[in-house]
Amino acid sequence: MKLIDMHCDTLSKLVLRDNESLTTNTLCIDLNGLRRADSMVQFFACFADKEDYREPYSYDVAYHMIFRMIERMRQEISRAPDKIGLARSNKEIMDNSKSGKISALLTVEEGGILNGHLPRLDKLYQEGIRLITLTWNYENSLGYPNSSNSAVMQQGLKPFGFDVIKRMNELKMLIDVSHLSDGGFWDVIRTTKYPVVASHSNARSLCDDQRNMTDEMLKALGENGGVAGLNFCDDFLNKNHRSDVESMVKHIMYMLNLAGQDSVAIGTDLDGIEGDLEINHIAKMELLYSALRKNGLTETQIEKIWYKNALRVLNECMN
Repeated sequence: MKLIDMHCDTLSKLVLRDNESLTTNTLCIDLNGLRRADSMVQFFACFADKEDYREPYSYDVAYHMIFRMIERMRQEISRAPDKIGLARSNKEIMDNSKSGKISALLTVEEGGILNGHLPRLDKLYQEGIRLITLTWNYENSLGYPNSSNSAVMQQGLKPFGFDVIKRMNELKMLIDVSHLSDGGFWDVIRTTKYPVVASHSNARSLCDDQRNMTDEMLKALGENGGVAGLNFCDDFLNKNHRSDVESMVKHIMYMLNLAGQDSVAIGTDLDGIEGDLEINHIAKMELLYSALRKNGLTETQIEKIWYKNALRVLNECMN
């Protein structure tokens, strides 16, 4: 069964490791693992934490770091052109699939790198970026992040954030609300013309973490036609300090009930999470598949979660 994983941090790790590659590495995702998982599309996040750079230009430095990651992915593809190809359109996804190749879809995790400069969005699009996660864990020029501070969580998009949403709709880029404040989520839902994604977020009612989505948000995401990608991070699955398949199944079943069977997907967050992971490599996705079958989901239902729901959103939101 084909797989689309809507979020991993493998690329931001690889760019710092000259002695490893997408073919051979000590990370959670590599080409052999992707092939074993029958991956159709792997979303690769270009992530640059502003705290890694000196003020006052940290977001600007982080913006330029993104291009190093984009170039690194091009290098990785050039090393294995028969196994993986860049996907900048739905046509390229289908062409790659017909050729037996995995599609690498490039994203940016942390819209703060735009830093108030809308032309940067167009530049990123030209370079192949097709999804932006609007915030990470800091307030930025677009809006406010998830936070344990309820006052912050109620804050919505800033004026520049609304400008970015409008331009992303025009470009047909995917808008990602994972990491965004609750207020920001509702601003996006009310503003966007297209379905949105929560690329790596779970259910807050099952695990009370601000990174997860409330029941109302899950319902709204389903009504919007968007999808939420199950995150494998233990902090967002349970409070047992273990990322286990049993907890994953509980979140999927809960999200299916609220968002609907067309609005649940996979967003592993592999290589962005640490700890005791039962699925610690993309090659082990069979463990989750088997558990979902044992819990009564049909092949058709799992197929939607595995790739069809994400592919539908890609078809609607990307040229």
